[in-house]
Amino acid sequence: MSEPFKVLTSKTLTLSQANIDTDQIIPARFLTTTTREGLGAHAFHDWRYEADRSAKPEAVLNRIDPSEQRILLAGPNFACGSSREHAPWALLDYGFRAVISTEIADIFTSNALKNGLLPIVVDQAVWDDLAAHPEQPVTIDLEAGEIRRGNVAPVPFKVEAFARQCLLDGVDTLGWLQSKLPYIQTFERFREPETT
Repeated sequence: MSEPFKVLTSKTLTLSQANIDTDQIIPARFLTTTTREGLGAHAFHDWRYEADRSAKPEAVLNRIDPSEQRILLAGPNFACGSSREHAPWALLDYGFRAVISTEIADIFTSNALKNGLLPIVVDQAVWDDLAAHPEQPVTIDLEAGEIRRGNVAPVPFKVEAFARQCLLDGVDTLGWLQSKLPYIQTFERFREPETT
């Protein structure tokens, strides 16, 4: 599915607007593909490009190096709106591996976790502190379940146990099931045959 997520250290990119919905993350007209590759070019498309497809010079997403800012610090109620796996696909293909917000839509959270993007909910004070220091690298340690920055005390966070293990292993649900295939085959060989 994706590279295992254990520890990520990166600068953050702040998009502080509230209620950024999935249609802003990846407009519906780009949902015709069933593959992830190339969707990053359309992430936040209408924020980044004019109607003639020329880049908007003022768009922050056109002025950063996605390899250096892999953590999106998002405003409240992030990724609300319709469910679409293309939203986490686009964010991942753009370069993000994690989203931190004070509130993240439940459906997006589920889709993100299934596709290798880590959503983290923090309280407002933590969010404000992160936003106040955009140039200081932030470390997300999934194994320890904490966010670290400079000399600030680590901030704990929780991720549902199964999703956490899949992220650590770099697999999705199907990949996890496939890893259990030897156990499934052994069970099938030795289970009692059904009687009629």
